[in-house]
Amino acid sequence: MAGRSFCTAARGLRRPAWLLIASLAVCAVAASAASAAGVTGEVIHVATSATENTNTSDNWFGYNQGTLEKGVKLFTSVSAKWTIPKATQHTAGQAEDSADWIGIGGGCVNAGCTVTDDTLIQTGTEQDVGTGGAASYDAWYELVPAPEFKISGFKVSAGDSMSASISLVVPALWKITISDLTKGETYTTRVPYTSTEDTAEWIEETPLEISVPPSLASLPNLTDPRWADTTVNGANAKLKASEQVDLVNSSGSVIGAPSLPVATDNGFSECTWATTCPAY
Repeated sequence: MAGRSFCTAARGLRRPAWLLIASLAVCAVAASAASAAGVTGEVIHVATSATENTNTSDNWFGYNQGTLEKGVKLFTSVSAKWTIPKATQHTAGQAEDSADWIGIGGGCVNAGCTVTDDTLIQTGTEQDVGTGGAASYDAWYELVPAPEFKISGFKVSAGDSMSASISLVVPALWKITISDLTKGETYTTRVPYTSTEDTAEWIEETPLEISVPPSLASLPNLTDPRWADTTVNGANAKLKASEQVDLVNSSGSVIGAPSLPVATDNGFSECTWATTCPAY
Protein backbone atom coordinates (compact mmCIF):
# COMPACT_ATOMS: atom_id res chain seq x y z
CA MET A 1 0.00 0.00 0.00
CA ALA A 2 1.19 3.51 -0.71
CA GLY A 3 1.84 5.86 2.15
CA ARG A 4 3.10 5.61 5.72
CA SER A 5 1.07 4.00 8.47
CA PHE A 6 -0.33 6.36 11.08
CA CYS A 7 -2.64 5.72 14.00
CA THR A 8 -4.79 7.57 16.50
CA ALA A 9 -6.07 4.93 18.88
CA ALA A 10 -8.12 1.81 19.33
CA ARG A 11 -11.37 2.04 17.46
CA GLY A 12 -14.67 2.34 19.28
CA LEU A 13 -15.58 2.45 22.94
CA ARG A 14 -18.44 0.01 22.26
CA ARG A 15 -16.05 -2.80 21.25
CA PRO A 16 -15.08 -5.86 23.28
CA ALA A 17 -12.17 -5.32 25.68
CA TRP A 18 -9.92 -7.74 23.77
CA LEU A 19 -10.35 -5.74 20.56
CA LEU A 20 -9.70 -2.44 22.33
CA ILE A 21 -6.46 -3.82 23.81
CA ALA A 22 -5.35 -5.34 20.51
CA SER A 23 -6.00 -2.12 18.63
CA LEU A 24 -4.10 -0.06 21.20
CA ALA A 25 -1.14 -2.42 20.79
CA VAL A 26 -1.18 -1.93 17.02
CA CYS A 27 -1.38 1.84 17.49
CA ALA A 28 1.52 1.85 19.93
CA VAL A 29 3.77 0.05 17.44
CA ALA A 30 2.76 2.39 14.62
CA ALA A 31 3.24 5.48 16.77
CA SER A 32 6.74 4.42 17.82
CA ALA A 33 7.77 4.10 14.16
CA ALA A 34 6.21 7.35 12.95
CA SER A 35 7.52 10.87 13.39
CA ALA A 36 4.00 12.23 13.81
CA ALA A 37 0.58 10.75 14.37
CA GLY A 38 -2.44 11.49 12.20
CA VAL A 39 -6.01 11.51 13.41
CA THR A 40 -9.05 10.28 11.52
CA GLY A 41 -12.39 8.62 11.83
CA GLU A 42 -13.59 6.09 14.34
CA VAL A 43 -16.65 4.00 15.15
CA ILE A 44 -19.49 6.17 16.43
CA HIS A 45 -19.71 6.85 20.17
CA VAL A 46 -23.41 7.19 20.86
CA ALA A 47 -24.44 9.89 23.33
CA THR A 48 -27.77 10.50 25.06
CA SER A 49 -29.95 12.40 22.60
CA ALA A 50 -29.95 16.10 23.32
CA THR A 51 -32.11 17.10 20.35
CA GLU A 52 -35.54 15.75 19.51
CA ASN A 53 -35.51 13.37 16.53
CA THR A 54 -31.73 13.71 16.11
CA ASN A 55 -29.10 11.18 17.19
CA THR A 56 -26.16 12.55 19.17
CA SER A 57 -22.56 11.45 19.44
CA ASP A 58 -19.48 12.62 21.29
CA ASN A 59 -17.24 12.12 18.24
CA TRP A 60 -19.37 12.41 15.05
CA PHE A 61 -21.64 14.89 13.32
CA GLY A 62 -23.12 14.66 9.85
CA TYR A 63 -25.34 12.02 8.22
CA ASN A 64 -25.59 8.26 8.78
CA GLN A 65 -27.77 5.67 7.02
CA GLY A 66 -28.34 2.15 8.35
CA THR A 67 -29.49 -1.12 6.87
CA LEU A 68 -32.41 -1.59 9.28
CA GLU A 69 -33.59 1.95 8.58
CA LYS A 70 -33.43 1.25 4.83
CA GLY A 71 -35.29 -2.06 4.81
CA VAL A 72 -32.28 -4.32 5.29
CA LYS A 73 -30.42 -2.87 2.30
CA LEU A 74 -26.64 -3.41 2.44
CA PHE A 75 -24.22 -0.67 1.44
CA THR A 76 -21.63 -1.60 -1.17
CA SER A 77 -20.56 1.90 -2.25
CA VAL A 78 -20.54 5.44 -0.92
CA SER A 79 -19.31 8.72 -2.38
CA ALA A 80 -19.43 12.50 -1.93
CA LYS A 81 -17.75 15.81 -2.58
CA TRP A 82 -16.72 18.34 0.08
CA THR A 83 -14.49 21.37 0.60
CA ILE A 84 -11.62 20.99 3.05
CA PRO A 85 -12.55 23.30 5.93
CA LYS A 86 -10.11 25.91 7.20
CA ALA A 87 -9.13 25.01 10.77
CA THR A 88 -8.36 27.67 13.37
CA GLN A 89 -7.76 27.37 17.08
CA HIS A 90 -10.86 27.52 19.25
CA THR A 91 -9.07 27.63 22.61
CA ALA A 92 -5.68 29.35 22.91
CA GLY A 93 -2.77 27.00 23.59
CA GLN A 94 -4.77 23.85 22.86
CA ALA A 95 -4.10 21.23 20.18
CA GLU A 96 -7.32 20.54 18.25
CA ASP A 97 -8.03 17.91 15.59
CA SER A 98 -10.79 17.02 13.14
CA ALA A 99 -11.50 14.92 10.08
CA ASP A 100 -14.04 14.90 7.24
CA TRP A 101 -14.72 11.53 5.67
CA ILE A 102 -17.03 9.09 3.92
CA GLY A 103 -17.34 5.53 5.15
CA ILE A 104 -19.11 2.20 5.17
CA GLY A 105 -19.71 0.65 8.58
CA GLY A 106 -19.09 2.06 12.03
CA GLY A 107 -22.39 3.88 12.40
CA CYS A 108 -26.02 3.51 13.46
CA VAL A 109 -27.68 0.44 11.94
CA ASN A 110 -31.22 1.62 12.81
CA ALA A 111 -32.77 5.07 12.86
CA GLY A 112 -32.85 5.23 16.67
CA CYS A 113 -29.16 4.25 16.87
CA THR A 114 -29.77 1.47 19.39
CA VAL A 115 -27.71 -0.90 17.19
CA THR A 116 -24.24 0.08 15.93
CA ASP A 117 -21.64 -1.46 13.63
CA ASP A 118 -18.03 -2.24 14.66
CA THR A 119 -16.54 -2.47 11.14
CA LEU A 120 -15.51 0.67 9.27
CA ILE A 121 -13.73 1.40 5.98
CA GLN A 122 -13.26 5.12 5.32
CA THR A 123 -11.33 7.84 3.51
CA GLY A 124 -11.14 11.59 3.91
CA THR A 125 -9.15 14.62 4.99
CA GLU A 126 -7.71 15.72 8.31
CA GLN A 127 -7.65 19.27 9.65
CA ASP A 128 -5.53 19.84 12.78
CA VAL A 129 -4.34 22.81 14.79
CA GLY A 130 -1.20 22.68 16.94
CA THR A 131 -0.83 24.23 20.38
CA GLY A 132 0.69 27.32 18.76
CA GLY A 133 -2.23 27.72 16.37
CA ALA A 134 -0.60 26.45 13.15
CA ALA A 135 -2.92 24.37 10.99
CA SER A 136 -2.03 21.23 9.02
CA TYR A 137 -3.96 19.20 6.45
CA ASP A 138 -3.62 15.74 4.90
CA ALA A 139 -5.56 12.95 3.16
CA TRP A 140 -5.86 9.36 4.40
CA TYR A 141 -7.80 6.11 4.41
CA GLU A 142 -8.39 3.57 7.16
CA LEU A 143 -9.62 0.02 7.69
CA VAL A 144 -10.70 -0.25 11.32
CA PRO A 145 -9.10 -1.56 13.55
CA ALA A 146 -5.85 -1.25 11.54
CA PRO A 147 -3.83 1.98 11.72
CA GLU A 148 -4.58 4.90 9.44
CA PHE A 149 -2.68 5.23 6.17
CA LYS A 150 -1.70 8.81 5.52
CA ILE A 151 -1.37 9.22 1.75
CA SER A 152 2.21 10.39 1.26
CA GLY A 153 2.93 12.81 -1.56
CA PHE A 154 -0.76 13.78 -1.77
CA LYS A 155 -0.79 17.34 -0.46
CA VAL A 156 -4.10 19.02 0.29
CA SER A 157 -4.97 22.48 1.57
CA ALA A 158 -7.85 24.33 3.19
CA GLY A 159 -10.41 25.31 0.56
CA ASP A 160 -9.55 22.46 -1.83
CA SER A 161 -12.54 20.75 -3.45
CA MET A 162 -12.43 17.02 -2.73
CA SER A 163 -14.20 13.98 -4.15
CA ALA A 164 -14.05 10.45 -2.77
CA SER A 165 -15.61 7.04 -3.25
CA ILE A 166 -15.44 3.61 -1.63
CA SER A 167 -16.87 0.65 -3.55
CA LEU A 168 -16.98 -3.13 -3.24
CA VAL A 169 -15.18 -4.76 -6.21
CA VAL A 170 -15.72 -8.40 -5.24
CA PRO A 171 -16.58 -9.82 -1.80
CA ALA A 172 -14.09 -8.47 0.78
CA LEU A 173 -12.14 -6.39 -1.78
CA TRP A 174 -12.72 -2.62 -1.86
CA LYS A 175 -11.64 0.19 -4.17
CA ILE A 176 -10.88 3.53 -2.50
CA THR A 177 -10.49 6.69 -4.58
CA ILE A 178 -9.89 10.20 -3.27
CA SER A 179 -9.32 13.22 -5.54
CA ASP A 180 -8.25 16.80 -4.97
CA LEU A 181 -10.26 18.46 -7.72
CA THR A 182 -8.59 21.81 -7.11
CA LYS A 183 -5.05 20.47 -7.60
CA GLY A 184 -6.01 17.82 -10.16
CA GLU A 185 -4.61 14.90 -8.15
CA THR A 186 -6.16 11.46 -7.59
CA TYR A 187 -5.16 8.52 -5.39
CA THR A 188 -6.66 5.05 -5.85
CA THR A 189 -6.00 1.79 -4.06
CA ARG A 190 -7.65 -1.62 -3.65
CA VAL A 191 -7.69 -3.17 -0.21
CA PRO A 192 -8.99 -6.41 1.34
CA TYR A 193 -11.49 -5.82 4.13
CA THR A 194 -14.39 -7.72 5.64
CA SER A 195 -17.28 -5.34 6.28
CA THR A 196 -20.79 -5.91 7.56
CA GLU A 197 -21.92 -3.35 4.93
CA ASP A 198 -24.54 -2.25 7.47
CA THR A 199 -24.10 1.55 7.44
CA ALA A 200 -22.96 4.44 5.25
CA GLU A 201 -21.96 7.92 6.40
CA TRP A 202 -20.70 11.42 5.62
CA ILE A 203 -19.06 12.74 8.76
CA GLU A 204 -17.05 15.50 10.41
CA GLU A 205 -15.38 14.16 13.54
CA THR A 206 -13.23 14.68 16.62
CA PRO A 207 -11.16 11.47 16.72
CA LEU A 208 -9.84 9.42 19.61
CA GLU A 209 -6.12 10.09 20.04
CA ILE A 210 -3.30 8.06 21.51
CA SER A 211 -2.78 9.27 25.06
CA VAL A 212 -2.84 7.90 28.59
CA PRO A 213 -5.71 7.44 28.93
CA PRO A 214 -6.97 7.71 25.30
CA SER A 215 -9.13 10.81 24.84
CA LEU A 216 -11.24 12.44 22.17
CA ALA A 217 -9.65 15.37 20.35
CA SER A 218 -10.80 18.90 21.00
CA LEU A 219 -12.85 20.48 18.22
CA PRO A 220 -11.23 23.38 16.31
CA ASN A 221 -13.11 26.15 14.56
CA LEU A 222 -13.91 24.91 11.05
CA THR A 223 -15.43 26.53 7.99
CA ASP A 224 -18.34 24.77 6.28
CA PRO A 225 -17.19 21.71 4.26
CA ARG A 226 -20.37 22.00 2.18
CA TRP A 227 -21.00 18.35 1.38
CA ALA A 228 -22.51 17.60 -2.05
CA ASP A 229 -23.33 14.75 -4.45
CA THR A 230 -23.78 12.15 -1.70
CA THR A 231 -24.48 8.68 -3.09
CA VAL A 232 -24.90 5.10 -1.88
CA ASN A 233 -24.84 2.03 -4.12
CA GLY A 234 -24.35 4.29 -7.12
CA ALA A 235 -27.54 6.31 -6.59
CA ASN A 236 -28.63 9.53 -4.90
CA ALA A 237 -28.37 9.01 -1.13
CA LYS A 238 -31.63 10.92 -0.60
CA LEU A 239 -30.58 12.13 2.83
CA LYS A 240 -33.33 12.68 5.38
CA ALA A 241 -33.46 14.88 8.47
CA SER A 242 -33.94 11.77 10.62
CA GLU A 243 -30.45 10.62 9.58
CA GLN A 244 -28.70 13.61 11.14
CA VAL A 245 -26.13 13.17 13.92
CA ASP A 246 -25.17 16.06 16.23
CA LEU A 247 -21.88 16.34 18.12
CA VAL A 248 -22.21 16.95 21.85
CA ASN A 249 -19.66 17.82 24.53
CA SER A 250 -19.25 16.18 27.93
CA SER A 251 -22.14 18.21 29.36
CA GLY A 252 -24.48 17.14 26.55
CA SER A 253 -24.54 20.51 24.75
CA VAL A 254 -24.50 20.43 20.94
CA ILE A 255 -21.22 21.87 19.59
CA GLY A 256 -21.36 20.57 16.01
CA ALA A 257 -24.41 20.20 13.78
CA PRO A 258 -25.31 19.42 10.17
CA SER A 259 -27.93 21.37 8.28
CA LEU A 260 -31.07 19.90 6.78
CA PRO A 261 -30.38 18.15 3.46
CA VAL A 262 -30.06 20.34 0.36
CA ALA A 263 -32.06 18.59 -2.34
CA THR A 264 -30.65 20.56 -5.29
CA ASP A 265 -27.21 18.93 -5.02
CA ASN A 266 -27.91 16.22 -2.47
CA GLY A 267 -25.68 17.68 0.22
CA PHE A 268 -25.62 19.60 3.48
CA SER A 269 -23.66 22.12 5.53
CA GLU A 270 -21.86 21.54 8.83
CA CYS A 271 -21.34 24.11 11.58
CA THR A 272 -18.86 23.86 14.46
CA TRP A 273 -19.43 25.42 17.89
CA ALA A 274 -23.09 25.86 17.00
CA THR A 275 -26.31 24.17 18.09
CA THR A 276 -27.97 24.47 14.68
CA CYS A 277 -26.73 24.92 11.12
CA PRO A 278 -28.41 26.72 8.19
CA ALA A 279 -28.32 24.99 4.82
CA TYR A 280 -26.09 26.56 2.17
